[in-house]
Amino acid sequence: MQSNGFTPQRTHSTTKKIIFWAKIAILTLIISYILMTVNRQQHDLRSVWRYWQAADWFSLPVLGLLLLTPVNWLLEALKWQILVQRVEPISLGEATQGVLAGLAMGFALPAQLGDTAGRLLSLRSDQRWQGIGAALVSGGMQFLAAVFFGTLALGVHLRTSAPQTLMIHTVLFWSLLFILFLSLLAAWQRHRFAHSRFRWLQRWEKYWSVATYYSSVELASSFAAALARYLTFSLQFYLALVIFGIQLPARETAVGIGLVYLGKTIIPAFNLLSDLGVREATSLWVFGQWQVPAPQILSATLTLWLVNILAPVLAGLFWVWKLKLSTN
Repeated sequence: MQSNGFTPQRTHSTTKKIIFWAKIAILTLIISYILMTVNRQQHDLRSVWRYWQAADWFSLPVLGLLLLTPVNWLLEALKWQILVQRVEPISLGEATQGVLAGLAMGFALPAQLGDTAGRLLSLRSDQRWQGIGAALVSGGMQFLAAVFFGTLALGVHLRTSAPQTLMIHTVLFWSLLFILFLSLLAAWQRHRFAHSRFRWLQRWEKYWSVATYYSSVELASSFAAALARYLTFSLQFYLALVIFGIQLPARETAVGIGLVYLGKTIIPAFNLLSDLGVREATSLWVFGQWQVPAPQILSATLTLWLVNILAPVLAGLFWVWKLKLSTN
């Protein structure tokens, strides 16, 4: 009789300790990677320091860049709120907390695992893991927004492509159009994917089948939020270029930004916790063809990363700590 009274208390205490140290481990991984990223970028930081010192940090472009950061992530939260409501209705504030927690955990875990885990763990429902389908659709919508605008940019760029790269660009252009066509077809026939024919997949259906039951209005609304968010961080990119004196004609600027985000979308980020290296390399390649000096490009991309990624990640650390890793 006496042992029965103490067992639940001991189990509960052990669970709390596991949760505590799991949070500590996640926070340690996040902070460690931030320090590693800065250390890896020391050469770039030295090369752009002169441009940072010369920049006017009290100008309107700087103010616009900073003000658009919360707009950027609020649009992502709105997209998440629209899609996750079939699992659990949440407020925009709760959606924002989940998005920031996911962004922070994405620094510590590979691919989209951290982002998805942070969002799902922020939910209160016992069926939170059924939101995996919502997370997949959310990421897919942003992917399609980048592919859509990137295809437009590449189509314009084809007119001025060098002969040696024209064939590659043409093949890529039609491949992107094919991806967009397949995505429309999948959205149209989405209800057919609710049940798998393969028995070994049926046990996992409950985790992703929610993606097959969205209405056309829900899909259109989430895609509109993805398009608005894409335009927001594209405008931020333009403002970052202006801050460091990069002045190009409107067409070249729009095409360059579209190609950079297309490259960042379709090229895997091998450094696990950040797309910083991919953004830098793509920006140098795209804007280099217009003879833009590399230090200026690096200044713009690093500033954009600091404002649009690192700052929200630091805010997300708080919500990672608040996550409840159990449903009790």
